[in-house]
Amino acid sequence: MAKTFYITTPIYYPSDKLHIGHSYCTVATDTMARYKRLRGYDVKFLTGTDEHGQKIERIANAQGVTPKEYVDKIVAGVKDLWKALDISYDQFIRTTDDYHVASVQKIFKQLYDQGDIYKSEYEGWYCTPCESFYTDTQLVDGKCPDCGREVERLKEESYFFRLSKYQDRLIKHIEEHPEFIQPQSRQNEMLNNFLRPGLEDLCVSRTTFKWGIPVTFDDKHIVYVWVDALSNYITALGYGSDDDSQFKKYWPADVHVVGKEIVRFHSIIWPAMLMALNLPLPKQVFGHGWLIIDGGKISKSKGNVVDPKFLVDRYGVDAIRYFLLREIAFGQDGNFTNEALIQRINSDLANDLGNLVSRTVGMIDKYFGGKLPADREATEFDASLTETAASVTAKVDELLDKMLFTDALTEIWTLIRRANKYVDETQPWILAKDETQKAKLANALYNLAEAIRIVSILIQPFMPRSPKKIWEQLGINDEAVLTWDSAKVWGSLPAEIVIKKGDVIFPRIDMKKELAELEAAMKEAQAASVTNQMKAAEESAEELAKEAVPEISIDDFDKVCLKVGTVVACEKMKGSKKLLKSQIKIGNETRQILSGIAPKYTPEDMVGKKVVVLTNLPPRKMMGEESNGMILVAEDENGELSIVSVDKSDFADGSSIS
Repeated sequence: MAKTFYITTPIYYPSDKLHIGHSYCTVATDTMARYKRLRGYDVKFLTGTDEHGQKIERIANAQGVTPKEYVDKIVAGVKDLWKALDISYDQFIRTTDDYHVASVQKIFKQLYDQGDIYKSEYEGWYCTPCESFYTDTQLVDGKCPDCGREVERLKEESYFFRLSKYQDRLIKHIEEHPEFIQPQSRQNEMLNNFLRPGLEDLCVSRTTFKWGIPVTFDDKHIVYVWVDALSNYITALGYGSDDDSQFKKYWPADVHVVGKEIVRFHSIIWPAMLMALNLPLPKQVFGHGWLIIDGGKISKSKGNVVDPKFLVDRYGVDAIRYFLLREIAFGQDGNFTNEALIQRINSDLANDLGNLVSRTVGMIDKYFGGKLPADREATEFDASLTETAASVTAKVDELLDKMLFTDALTEIWTLIRRANKYVDETQPWILAKDETQKAKLANALYNLAEAIRIVSILIQPFMPRSPKKIWEQLGINDEAVLTWDSAKVWGSLPAEIVIKKGDVIFPRIDMKKELAELEAAMKEAQAASVTNQMKAAEESAEELAKEAVPEISIDDFDKVCLKVGTVVACEKMKGSKKLLKSQIKIGNETRQILSGIAPKYTPEDMVGKKVVVLTNLPPRKMMGEESNGMILVAEDENGELSIVSVDKSDFADGSSIS
């Protein structure tokens, strides 16, 4: 019976643009899953989408669709990207799936019944994009410590998970299982920054929005994101259902692969929940680093997003997968540049691997008419090549088991470069001139073909398409010589092979020309994206204006905070016909507010105006700019706009209106 191997990526928050950073994590996880399958393991590779939360609800409302309609469209795009990147997942879970919802409700009820969840009241700083609460000390310059965005103060009745109860058990487990959190730097961070200073109980329900899994025994509450999202690793296996056979087969997970920014949730909150459920902990949580562009993490809000689909269409999926795993040491941050990408393609893929295949196949075709004879005579250079192959195959296993992808690829390229050197040492073009050296020539070309066979097997987890192209050119169709274990046996290639010369696997790229074309193409793609965002922002504003206004109580109205402000600066939003960007002084602060009033008012009209501002709206992004509040505007049946003002022009900025 085959050994099992259960590996997961995080379930990604639905976004209209998954960037190259998301692809990096998933490609790495896919590489590990492919490697284990080649080793004969029964692999379960899980990925999916985390689809609940306030942010999704707000976006859907703004677009005039239901949250489910919004996420359905996004999930289709996620699956298309994973297909383009050859991601071989075994299961795609959505947190809106019925079986997940039912299991999460059972988990929540069990934890409540046994006293690990209790009701209280929460007040703290909340970041909507990150779906996370923070204390005063956790904020960085008053903003979210993870994404750098504005936070809002929230107070509401909530259920809490007794996270603090499991603090000592977590510390003990990590200390006794040093492999549990990798790399070591992440383990140190969790112990020193979170666990040893002390854990606080965790808010696990919300009442201020409805898009989530209802708490079965208190329908005013919905299950908060981390209990909902993190549970996917076991609900996907049927935990809590009538058929938990997969759970019994695959759990505990061998490794959760996550970005370093969410290691805390996966190595503290999730294990504590499992302890409360009396379930085994995952064997490892591996927190990889970030892809860095222009000195910062890739982020849509920063405008430095790189579209992986664009790169795959331009360079091929194997080239992009190779670059991601070769250029950046997994676990560390790494820099992404167009220059580095093209350099890797030219140097490693075109010059080294592609050239080796083309030279070998070309010489077999030229000197032997495409069929390599069995009669061979050894040369003094053979031993070094075979020893390198044996050393590399052993090291690749060891390195991949530790998810050291960059080091494994470096080893594989050691064999590729050794084979290219072997060409220069044996000089087939010289041997071909002497009939008495034909056996040595056949030997040299056979050894090159055999080295390529081994390389083609070793690169399969990283580059799933290229090996098939190599096998076709070398005429290899016997699966017995293409197994992972066969790479460890030199001489497995049949004595007589018939090649089929084909196209160059990785053509060289003109660096200077390509960079110029690539920059222009990226600008065009980004411009199209900005245009779409502008259109969506304006359509969202129109949809919001059309929404029916529900009745509210006096208690609801008391929550509204209206204040007088003075417009101190104003400008048009570039590329928009409707939006003005105003800086408004309200008491001791100045806020930036975006308003769809450009059809009626110019920036010059606005400066100096006393306006009424709704100040306790959460910040909102429009066309890449943050709007922090709303100017009150009246609109008649003909669409004519008029800014709401106060009777006395001498009202001080910050004066309250009720």
